Amino acid sequence: MSLGAGAQLPPLAVYIHLPWCLQRCGYCDFNAHALRGELPARAYVDALGRELRRQAPAALGRRVTSVFIGGGTPSLFPPGPIGELLDTLDAVLGLESGAEITLEANPGASENARLRGFRQAGVTRLSLGVQSLDDTLLARLGRIHDAVAAREAVAEAYAVGFRGINADVMYGLPGQGVTGAEADVAGVIALGADHVSHYQLTIEPETPFGRRPPPGLPDEETVLEMEAVCRQRLAQAGLERYEVSAFARPGQRSVHNLGYWTFGDYLGLGAGAAGKRTGADGRVLRTRQRRSPRAWMAAVGSARVEAECIELTPSEQAFEVLLNGLRLREGLPERLAVARSGCSLPALRDWLAPLCAGGWLEWRGGRIRASAAGYEMLDTLLLELLPGPPDPGSGGSAPSSHGGNALK
Repeated sequence: MSLGAGAQLPPLAVYIHLPWCLQRCGYCDFNAHALRGELPARAYVDALGRELRRQAPAALGRRVTSVFIGGGTPSLFPPGPIGELLDTLDAVLGLESGAEITLEANPGASENARLRGFRQAGVTRLSLGVQSLDDTLLARLGRIHDAVAAREAVAEAYAVGFRGINADVMYGLPGQGVTGAEADVAGVIALGADHVSHYQLTIEPETPFGRRPPPGLPDEETVLEMEAVCRQRLAQAGLERYEVSAFARPGQRSVHNLGYWTFGDYLGLGAGAAGKRTGADGRVLRTRQRRSPRAWMAAVGSARVEAECIELTPSEQAFEVLLNGLRLREGLPERLAVARSGCSLPALRDWLAPLCAGGWLEWRGGRIRASAAGYEMLDTLLLELLPGPPDPGSGGSAPSSHGGNALK
Protein backbone atom coordinates (compact mmCIF):
# COMPACT_ATOMS: atom_id res chain seq x y z
CA MET A 1 0.00 0.00 0.00
CA SER A 2 1.31 3.47 -0.83
CA LEU A 3 0.54 6.79 0.79
CA GLY A 4 -0.33 8.13 -2.62
CA ALA A 5 0.21 11.56 -4.12
CA GLY A 6 -0.25 14.39 -1.64
CA ALA A 7 -0.80 12.06 1.31
CA GLN A 8 0.89 12.97 4.57
CA LEU A 9 2.44 10.86 7.27
CA PRO A 10 0.65 10.99 10.62
CA PRO A 11 2.04 13.23 13.37
CA LEU A 12 4.85 11.68 15.42
CA ALA A 13 4.95 11.24 19.21
CA VAL A 14 7.35 9.42 21.53
CA TYR A 15 6.47 7.09 24.39
CA ILE A 16 9.21 6.45 26.97
CA HIS A 17 8.81 3.65 29.52
CA LEU A 18 10.56 3.83 32.89
CA PRO A 19 9.66 0.47 34.38
CA TRP A 20 10.52 0.64 38.09
CA CYS A 21 8.23 1.37 41.03
CA LEU A 22 8.64 1.09 44.78
CA GLN A 23 5.89 -1.50 45.09
CA ARG A 24 3.74 -3.12 42.44
CA CYS A 25 0.00 -2.72 43.06
CA GLY A 26 -2.25 -5.78 43.19
CA TYR A 27 -4.27 -4.74 40.12
CA CYS A 28 -1.37 -3.62 37.89
CA ASP A 29 -0.78 -5.49 34.63
CA PHE A 30 1.66 -2.97 33.14
CA ASN A 31 5.34 -3.72 32.65
CA ALA A 32 6.29 -2.56 36.14
CA HIS A 33 9.11 -3.94 38.27
CA ALA A 34 9.53 -3.42 42.01
CA LEU A 35 12.83 -1.67 42.61
CA ARG A 36 15.49 -3.80 44.27
CA GLY A 37 18.56 -1.83 45.26
CA GLU A 38 19.69 1.39 43.62
CA LEU A 39 17.79 2.84 40.67
CA PRO A 40 20.01 2.53 37.54
CA ALA A 41 18.90 5.95 36.31
CA ARG A 42 22.08 6.94 34.49
CA ALA A 43 22.61 3.61 32.72
CA TYR A 44 18.95 3.41 31.70
CA VAL A 45 18.74 6.97 30.36
CA ASP A 46 21.98 6.45 28.41
CA ALA A 47 20.43 3.32 26.89
CA LEU A 48 17.30 5.27 25.97
CA GLY A 49 19.48 7.77 24.09
CA ARG A 50 21.17 5.00 22.12
CA GLU A 51 17.85 3.38 21.26
CA LEU A 52 16.41 6.75 20.21
CA ARG A 53 19.24 7.18 17.73
CA ARG A 54 18.67 3.68 16.35
CA GLN A 55 14.99 4.43 15.73
CA ALA A 56 15.48 7.99 14.49
CA PRO A 57 15.32 7.11 10.75
CA ALA A 58 11.71 5.92 11.27
CA ALA A 59 10.74 9.53 12.02
CA LEU A 60 11.18 10.27 8.30
CA GLY A 61 12.03 13.88 9.04
CA ARG A 62 9.06 14.57 11.32
CA ARG A 63 9.44 16.57 14.51
CA VAL A 64 7.85 15.33 17.73
CA THR A 65 4.46 16.74 18.75
CA SER A 66 4.22 15.07 22.18
CA VAL A 67 6.18 12.94 24.63
CA PHE A 68 4.72 10.70 27.33
CA ILE A 69 6.98 9.31 30.04
CA GLY A 70 5.12 6.42 31.66
CA GLY A 71 5.85 3.46 33.89
CA GLY A 72 6.28 2.08 36.43
CA THR A 73 6.81 5.26 38.44
CA PRO A 74 8.81 7.71 36.31
CA SER A 75 8.92 10.25 39.14
CA LEU A 76 11.40 7.96 40.92
CA PHE A 77 13.99 9.21 38.42
CA PRO A 78 15.90 12.38 39.29
CA PRO A 79 14.97 15.46 37.22
CA GLY A 80 18.51 15.81 35.83
CA PRO A 81 18.53 12.64 33.70
CA ILE A 82 14.96 13.39 32.57
CA GLY A 83 16.07 16.80 31.33
CA GLU A 84 19.09 15.30 29.57
CA LEU A 85 16.85 12.75 27.87
CA LEU A 86 14.53 15.46 26.61
CA ASP A 87 17.52 17.48 25.37
CA THR A 88 18.75 14.40 23.48
CA LEU A 89 15.32 13.86 21.96
CA ASP A 90 15.21 17.47 20.80
CA ALA A 91 18.71 17.22 19.33
CA VAL A 92 18.05 13.94 17.50
CA LEU A 93 14.48 14.41 16.28
CA GLY A 94 13.43 17.93 17.19
CA LEU A 95 10.51 18.91 19.40
CA GLU A 96 7.73 20.99 17.91
CA SER A 97 7.36 24.40 19.50
CA GLY A 98 4.97 23.99 22.44
CA ALA A 99 5.20 20.19 22.38
CA GLU A 100 3.26 18.52 25.19
CA ILE A 101 5.61 16.59 27.49
CA THR A 102 3.84 14.50 30.13
CA LEU A 103 5.39 12.64 33.04
CA GLU A 104 3.53 10.17 35.23
CA ALA A 105 4.06 10.77 38.95
CA ASN A 106 2.82 9.12 42.10
CA PRO A 107 2.05 11.19 45.17
CA GLY A 108 4.63 10.94 47.94
CA ALA A 109 6.74 13.34 49.95
CA SER A 110 10.10 12.50 48.35
CA GLU A 111 8.67 12.79 44.85
CA ASN A 112 6.74 16.00 45.52
CA ALA A 113 10.08 17.71 46.24
CA ARG A 114 11.18 16.80 42.71
CA LEU A 115 8.26 18.39 40.90
CA ARG A 116 9.99 21.77 40.52
CA GLY A 117 12.97 19.97 39.01
CA PHE A 118 10.79 18.16 36.48
CA ARG A 119 9.20 21.45 35.44
CA GLN A 120 12.65 23.03 34.98
CA ALA A 121 13.75 19.95 33.00
CA GLY A 122 11.09 20.65 30.38
CA VAL A 123 8.12 18.57 31.51
CA THR A 124 4.95 20.56 30.74
CA ARG A 125 2.22 18.26 32.05
CA LEU A 126 1.86 15.87 34.99
CA SER A 127 -0.32 12.79 35.23
CA LEU A 128 -0.79 12.04 38.93
CA GLY A 129 -1.82 8.58 40.11
CA VAL A 130 -4.33 9.77 42.72
CA GLN A 131 -6.69 6.75 42.28
CA SER A 132 -8.72 7.62 45.40
CA LEU A 133 -8.85 10.13 48.24
CA ASP A 134 -9.97 7.50 50.74
CA ASP A 135 -7.09 6.09 52.76
CA THR A 136 -8.86 2.78 53.40
CA LEU A 137 -9.43 2.21 49.69
CA LEU A 138 -5.88 3.22 48.83
CA ALA A 139 -4.57 0.62 51.27
CA ARG A 140 -6.82 -2.05 49.73
CA LEU A 141 -5.38 -1.23 46.32
CA GLY A 142 -1.84 -1.55 47.65
CA ARG A 143 -1.02 2.11 47.04
CA ILE A 144 1.77 3.48 49.21
CA HIS A 145 0.50 7.07 49.38
CA ASP A 146 -2.42 8.50 51.34
CA ALA A 147 -5.00 11.19 50.58
CA VAL A 148 -2.92 13.93 52.21
CA ALA A 149 0.02 13.12 49.92
CA ALA A 150 -2.26 13.21 46.87
CA ARG A 151 -3.64 16.61 47.78
CA GLU A 152 -0.15 17.93 48.47
CA ALA A 153 1.10 16.65 45.12
CA VAL A 154 -1.56 18.54 43.18
CA ALA A 155 -0.99 21.72 45.19
CA GLU A 156 2.79 21.50 44.74
CA ALA A 157 2.46 20.86 41.01
CA TYR A 158 0.48 24.09 40.58
CA ALA A 159 2.85 25.97 42.88
CA VAL A 160 5.91 25.12 40.74
CA GLY A 161 4.23 26.19 37.51
CA PHE A 162 2.48 23.20 35.97
CA ARG A 163 -0.74 24.20 34.21
CA GLY A 164 -1.72 20.86 32.74
CA ILE A 165 -2.47 18.32 35.46
CA ASN A 166 -4.25 15.02 34.99
CA ALA A 167 -5.58 13.03 37.93
CA ASP A 168 -6.11 9.30 37.51
CA VAL A 169 -9.15 8.24 39.55
CA MET A 170 -10.50 4.71 39.81
CA TYR A 171 -13.97 3.48 40.72
CA GLY A 172 -15.51 0.09 41.38
CA LEU A 173 -13.01 -0.43 44.21
CA PRO A 174 -13.37 -3.12 46.88
CA GLY A 175 -15.65 -1.81 49.61
CA GLN A 176 -16.53 1.36 47.69
CA GLY A 177 -20.07 2.66 47.38
CA VAL A 178 -21.62 5.20 45.01
CA THR A 179 -21.21 8.00 47.56
CA GLY A 180 -17.51 7.20 47.96
CA ALA A 181 -16.91 7.14 44.20
CA GLU A 182 -18.60 10.52 43.84
CA ALA A 183 -16.58 11.91 46.76
CA ASP A 184 -13.31 10.96 45.04
CA VAL A 185 -14.33 12.80 41.88
CA ALA A 186 -15.56 15.79 43.84
CA GLY A 187 -12.23 15.82 45.67
CA VAL A 188 -10.05 16.03 42.56
CA ILE A 189 -12.38 18.66 41.10
CA ALA A 190 -11.91 20.72 44.26
CA LEU A 191 -8.14 20.35 43.89
CA GLY A 192 -8.39 21.99 40.46
CA ALA A 193 -7.37 19.10 38.18
CA ASP A 194 -7.48 20.19 34.54
CA HIS A 195 -8.01 16.66 33.25
CA VAL A 196 -9.44 13.55 34.89
CA SER A 197 -8.92 9.99 33.67
CA HIS A 198 -11.76 8.04 35.27
CA TYR A 199 -11.29 4.28 35.10
CA GLN A 200 -13.15 1.30 36.45
CA LEU A 201 -10.96 -1.14 38.36
CA THR A 202 -10.53 -4.17 36.13
CA ILE A 203 -9.32 -7.51 37.43
CA GLU A 204 -6.68 -8.83 35.06
CA PRO A 205 -5.81 -12.55 35.19
CA GLU A 206 -2.02 -12.35 35.57
CA THR A 207 -2.07 -10.08 38.62
CA PRO A 208 -2.37 -10.68 42.38
CA PHE A 209 -5.98 -9.47 42.21
CA GLY A 210 -6.60 -11.83 39.31
CA ARG A 211 -5.26 -14.78 41.25
CA ARG A 212 -7.09 -13.80 44.42
CA PRO A 213 -9.84 -11.17 43.85
CA PRO A 214 -10.23 -8.78 46.78
CA PRO A 215 -13.45 -9.11 48.80
CA GLY A 216 -16.14 -6.46 48.58
CA LEU A 217 -16.06 -5.68 44.87
CA PRO A 218 -19.29 -3.80 43.96
CA ASP A 219 -21.80 -5.47 41.65
CA GLU A 220 -22.37 -4.38 38.05
CA GLU A 221 -25.46 -2.31 38.84
CA THR A 222 -23.58 -0.35 41.51
CA VAL A 223 -20.63 0.20 39.18
CA LEU A 224 -22.92 1.57 36.46
CA GLU A 225 -24.50 3.94 38.97
CA MET A 226 -21.03 5.10 40.08
CA GLU A 227 -20.12 5.79 36.49
CA ALA A 228 -23.28 7.80 35.80
CA VAL A 229 -23.08 9.86 38.99
CA CYS A 230 -19.39 10.66 38.49
CA ARG A 231 -19.88 11.64 34.85
CA GLN A 232 -22.61 14.04 35.89
CA ARG A 233 -20.45 15.57 38.63
CA LEU A 234 -17.54 16.05 36.20
CA ALA A 235 -19.79 17.65 33.59
CA GLN A 236 -21.25 20.04 36.15
CA ALA A 237 -17.70 21.11 37.00
CA GLY A 238 -16.93 21.95 33.39
CA LEU A 239 -14.87 18.86 32.55
CA GLU A 240 -16.14 17.59 29.20
CA ARG A 241 -16.12 13.89 28.43
CA TYR A 242 -14.24 13.82 25.14
CA GLU A 243 -13.16 10.15 25.23
CA VAL A 244 -14.53 7.04 26.92
CA SER A 245 -12.56 7.58 30.14
CA ALA A 246 -11.18 11.11 29.71
CA PHE A 247 -12.65 14.41 30.92
CA ALA A 248 -11.04 17.80 30.36
CA ARG A 249 -11.51 21.49 30.90
CA PRO A 250 -11.42 23.64 27.73
CA GLY A 251 -7.98 23.55 26.13
CA GLN A 252 -6.74 20.73 28.37
CA ARG A 253 -7.31 17.61 26.25
CA SER A 254 -4.32 15.29 26.13
CA VAL A 255 -2.44 15.89 22.88
CA HIS A 256 -0.53 12.64 23.28
CA ASN A 257 -3.59 10.47 23.84
CA LEU A 258 -5.42 12.18 20.98
CA GLY A 259 -2.52 11.01 18.84
CA TYR A 260 -3.22 7.40 19.85
CA TRP A 261 -6.95 7.72 19.23
CA THR A 262 -6.49 9.30 15.80
CA PHE A 263 -3.97 6.62 14.75
CA GLY A 264 -0.90 8.83 14.89
CA ASP A 265 2.61 7.39 14.94
CA TYR A 266 4.77 7.02 18.02
CA LEU A 267 8.20 5.63 18.72
CA GLY A 268 8.32 3.35 21.76
CA LEU A 269 11.48 3.56 23.87
CA GLY A 270 12.28 1.51 26.95
CA ALA A 271 11.60 -1.92 28.41
CA GLY A 272 8.25 -3.21 27.16
CA ALA A 273 7.45 -0.01 25.23
CA ALA A 274 5.06 -0.31 22.31
CA GLY A 275 5.41 1.71 19.12
CA LYS A 276 3.51 2.28 15.91
CA ARG A 277 5.06 3.72 12.78
CA THR A 278 4.07 4.37 9.19
CA GLY A 279 6.62 3.91 6.45
CA ALA A 280 7.06 6.07 3.37
CA ASP A 281 5.32 3.28 1.44
CA GLY A 282 2.26 3.52 3.73
CA ARG A 283 2.87 0.22 5.53
CA VAL A 284 2.06 0.32 9.25
CA LEU A 285 4.23 -1.53 11.76
CA ARG A 286 3.49 -2.19 15.42
CA THR A 287 6.52 -2.84 17.60
CA ARG A 288 7.13 -3.89 21.18
CA GLN A 289 10.47 -3.92 22.99
CA ARG A 290 11.76 -6.56 25.39
CA ARG A 291 9.95 -6.45 28.74
CA SER A 292 12.83 -7.25 31.08
CA PRO A 293 14.77 -4.07 31.94
CA ARG A 294 18.01 -6.03 32.21
CA ALA A 295 17.47 -7.82 28.87
CA TRP A 296 16.37 -4.57 27.25
CA MET A 297 19.49 -2.68 28.32
CA ALA A 298 21.68 -5.55 27.13
CA ALA A 299 20.02 -5.56 23.69
CA VAL A 300 19.63 -1.82 23.20
CA GLY A 301 20.96 -0.30 20.03
CA SER A 302 20.30 -3.44 17.98
CA ALA A 303 17.32 -5.01 16.27
CA ARG A 304 17.28 -7.58 19.10
CA VAL A 305 15.76 -4.95 21.39
CA GLU A 306 12.39 -5.45 19.69
CA ALA A 307 10.50 -8.51 20.82
CA GLU A 308 7.81 -7.90 18.20
CA CYS A 309 7.57 -6.13 14.87
CA ILE A 310 4.28 -6.81 13.12
CA GLU A 311 3.02 -5.34 9.86
CA LEU A 312 -0.71 -4.68 9.86
CA THR A 313 -2.78 -5.97 6.96
CA PRO A 314 -4.99 -3.34 5.27
CA SER A 315 -8.05 -4.80 7.03
CA GLU A 316 -6.32 -4.70 10.41
CA GLN A 317 -5.22 -1.14 9.79
CA ALA A 318 -8.75 -0.01 8.94
CA PHE A 319 -10.18 -1.80 11.98
CA GLU A 320 -7.62 -0.21 14.31
CA VAL A 321 -8.39 3.27 12.99
CA LEU A 322 -12.05 2.82 13.94
CA LEU A 323 -11.21 0.91 17.13
CA ASN A 324 -9.34 3.96 18.39
CA GLY A 325 -11.25 6.77 16.73
CA LEU A 326 -14.69 5.74 17.95
CA ARG A 327 -13.45 6.11 21.54
CA LEU A 328 -13.63 9.85 20.90
CA ARG A 329 -17.08 11.25 21.60
CA GLU A 330 -16.90 13.39 18.47
CA GLY A 331 -15.49 10.52 16.40
CA LEU A 332 -13.25 11.08 13.39
CA PRO A 333 -13.44 13.37 10.36
CA GLU A 334 -14.12 11.16 7.35
CA ARG A 335 -11.07 12.54 5.54
CA LEU A 336 -8.86 11.50 8.45
CA ALA A 337 -10.50 8.06 8.59
CA VAL A 338 -9.80 7.56 4.88
CA ALA A 339 -6.20 8.81 5.15
CA ARG A 340 -5.31 6.74 8.21
CA SER A 341 -7.18 3.56 7.23
CA GLY A 342 -6.07 3.29 3.62
CA CYS A 343 -9.71 2.62 2.65
CA SER A 344 -11.37 4.50 -0.17
CA LEU A 345 -14.39 6.53 0.86
CA PRO A 346 -16.82 4.15 -0.94
CA ALA A 347 -15.22 1.10 0.73
CA LEU A 348 -15.46 2.77 4.13
CA ARG A 349 -19.14 3.58 3.54
CA ASP A 350 -19.90 0.00 2.46
CA TRP A 351 -18.17 -1.40 5.54
CA LEU A 352 -19.96 0.86 8.01
CA ALA A 353 -23.37 1.02 6.29
CA PRO A 354 -25.06 -1.73 8.39
CA LEU A 355 -24.10 -0.08 11.67
CA CYS A 356 -25.22 3.33 10.41
CA ALA A 357 -28.53 1.84 9.28
CA GLY A 358 -28.96 0.19 12.68
CA GLY A 359 -28.53 3.50 14.49
CA TRP A 360 -25.23 2.53 16.17
CA LEU A 361 -23.03 4.83 14.10
CA GLU A 362 -23.67 8.35 12.82
CA TRP A 363 -22.06 9.66 9.63
CA ARG A 364 -22.98 13.25 8.96
CA GLY A 365 -21.31 16.58 8.57
CA GLY A 366 -18.18 14.83 7.35
CA ARG A 367 -17.68 12.96 10.64
CA ILE A 368 -18.05 9.34 11.73
CA ARG A 369 -18.93 8.71 15.35
CA ALA A 370 -20.84 6.36 17.60
CA SER A 371 -24.43 7.34 18.27
CA ALA A 372 -25.47 7.94 21.87
CA ALA A 373 -26.71 4.34 22.07
CA GLY A 374 -23.61 3.00 20.33
CA TYR A 375 -21.27 4.90 22.65
CA GLU A 376 -22.84 3.24 25.68
CA MET A 377 -22.21 -0.18 24.09
CA LEU A 378 -18.90 0.66 22.49
CA ASP A 379 -17.09 -2.62 23.22
CA THR A 380 -19.91 -4.57 21.59
CA LEU A 381 -20.10 -2.10 18.72
CA LEU A 382 -16.39 -2.50 18.01
CA LEU A 383 -16.76 -6.27 17.81
CA GLU A 384 -19.24 -5.69 15.00
CA LEU A 385 -16.47 -4.07 12.96
CA LEU A 386 -14.44 -7.28 12.88
CA PRO A 387 -12.78 -8.59 10.79
CA GLY A 388 -12.56 -5.20 9.09
CA PRO A 389 -13.22 -4.35 5.44
CA PRO A 390 -11.94 -6.70 2.73
CA ASP A 391 -8.33 -6.18 1.74
CA PRO A 392 -8.02 -4.52 -1.68
CA GLY A 393 -8.21 -7.12 -4.42
CA SER A 394 -9.60 -9.84 -2.17
CA GLY A 395 -13.11 -9.52 -3.55
CA GLY A 396 -16.34 -9.88 -1.63
CA SER A 397 -17.33 -8.13 1.54
CA ALA A 398 -16.23 -8.46 5.13
CA PRO A 399 -19.14 -9.85 7.13
CA SER A 400 -19.58 -8.94 10.76
CA SER A 401 -18.23 -11.61 13.08
CA HIS A 402 -21.57 -11.52 14.90
CA GLY A 403 -23.92 -10.97 12.00
CA GLY A 404 -25.30 -7.93 13.82
CA ASN A 405 -26.90 -10.05 16.54
CA ALA A 406 -24.86 -8.60 19.39
CA LEU A 407 -26.43 -5.15 18.97
CA LYS A 408 -30.05 -6.22 18.54
